[in-house]
Amino acid sequence: MTEQTADLQSAARDHLWMHFTRHSTHRDGAEIPMIVRGEGPYVYDAGGKRYLDGLAGLFTVQAGHGREELAQAAAKQAAELAFFPLWSYAHPKAAELAERLAALAPGGLDRVFFTSGGGEAVESAWKLAKQYFKLVGKPTKHKVISRAVAYHGTPHGALSITGLPGLKAPFEPLVPSGFRVPNTNLYRATAHADDPEAFGRWAADRIDEAIEFEGPDTVAAVFLEPVQNAGGCFPPPPGYFQRVREICDKHDVLLVSDEVICAFGRLGTMFGAQKFDYRPDIITFAKGVTSGYSPLGGMLVTDRLFEPFKSGDTMFAHGYTFGGHPVSSAVALANLDLFEREDLLGHVQRNESTFRATLEKLRDLPIVGDVRGDGFFYGIELVKDQATKETFSGDEAERLLRGFLDKALYDNGLYCRADDRGDPVVQLAPPLICDASHFEEIEQILRAVLTEAWAKL
Repeated sequence: MTEQTADLQSAARDHLWMHFTRHSTHRDGAEIPMIVRGEGPYVYDAGGKRYLDGLAGLFTVQAGHGREELAQAAAKQAAELAFFPLWSYAHPKAAELAERLAALAPGGLDRVFFTSGGGEAVESAWKLAKQYFKLVGKPTKHKVISRAVAYHGTPHGALSITGLPGLKAPFEPLVPSGFRVPNTNLYRATAHADDPEAFGRWAADRIDEAIEFEGPDTVAAVFLEPVQNAGGCFPPPPGYFQRVREICDKHDVLLVSDEVICAFGRLGTMFGAQKFDYRPDIITFAKGVTSGYSPLGGMLVTDRLFEPFKSGDTMFAHGYTFGGHPVSSAVALANLDLFEREDLLGHVQRNESTFRATLEKLRDLPIVGDVRGDGFFYGIELVKDQATKETFSGDEAERLLRGFLDKALYDNGLYCRADDRGDPVVQLAPPLICDASHFEEIEQILRAVLTEAWAKL
């Protein structure tokens, strides 16, 4: 370890508060992984070791690392106008980006409210839903329906929408009025497990049931991801979103498509709603809009929801200092240029079946129970018994994931996520520039590590 590296380790250990991190892991001098640069689908640590970025940073680096054109767009904008807020003022790049996103979005989503991240976008969507219904004479509509195990962010409102009790408990009491329905985990389904379409109808109808139980005059919105992230990439069954749209229309409830992960090519389309052919009232986005080169998020909103704010002294009394930041907006525009120039959507569409087939090869390992997802977004559920689908106990999952897999995958050159929010899974979401050679590399590392994990068990 060089002196500079040692100094960085000391600085991180003594002063840096890392996110979602057990700091006890590094208490006795254990080295903190220090990533210093990236190139294409790979990142490199302070010692020069290369790792395949199997999670695109955090479902974010769509265009890959080291894209000079995105860095140059940021530098050019910073030199011209580094910062100005969108509070009663506009600046060119935010206006250009809003117009471009509206043109790319499903029809009718013509207004863009910018934030600086995904949790803020979800928070904004709930606040908008509540104020909108007050303005149109339905002031009791304020509740939100979301799915079990779903993650929607860390701000108090977004955390209230999140369906992960363990993440919420340390911060309770939270914002009231969030209610949960079943998710679309077909692998663990107890109803219609052999009929995906019937299962989808069943799962959607639980939303109808929840709205009826709470009272349609009290429910403002349903928040759903196109493919649910937490729990390990649950895709929607056939017809699911079409039925949800019918239910929302029947009860005058807004359908919010939380696409912080699923937008910008992750599923092979610009927005996840386009992949599954449904029409949301709001789309929340972040992450891939800039490929992570600068922080940016926001929500796309239908004209109907903006209508009450167009006249008189009404305003949406909500905003963020860095929402629609000039540099981030410039990077997003350059990122979208790159998407078009390199046909990243087409690349995902041409390669998604190869990605799936490569991961499916792991089914011959006794520890692999399910391989599920869509596009370049997959989860591999780990089990004790393939035939019975028996899962691991909490202590077993702790030893498997944090006691072995996390470090072993990283040591073998693969950065991804071993997660137990729900049943134990390995999650994969590589940069959209990846091809068959990278998929094979992922599979080979996973095969070696999961084989060793099974032997240890």
